Amino acid sequence: MATKVFDRDTLLDLTVNFIPLFIILFFIVGYAVYSPFGVDQVSRILQYVLLVAPFVLLAILTYLSGKAIATTEKTDPVYLPGGATVEGAEPIEEHEE
Repeated sequence: MATKVFDRDTLLDLTVNFIPLFIILFFIVGYAVYSPFGVDQVSRILQYVLLVAPFVLLAILTYLSGKAIATTEKTDPVYLPGGATVEGAEPIEEHEE
């Protein structure tokens, strides 16, 4: 059975990136359906470039950060929130054993 790259906790961490992706996607679809600024080709191309470029870059950033979060959670010790910088803090796995 293949392991999932993004588990539930990782998807919750990435929610802050999904919301802007949906907002940008809403405007891309909205401007494709209705053109409030006229039909000038230059402005329409500029409009889509200013929407699609951040969408693609944010999608790539979301994937890479999700992959980094998932990899780190599997390989590094996990501490309680705020406990990683406290001197003498023990990882959660040691408490469960």
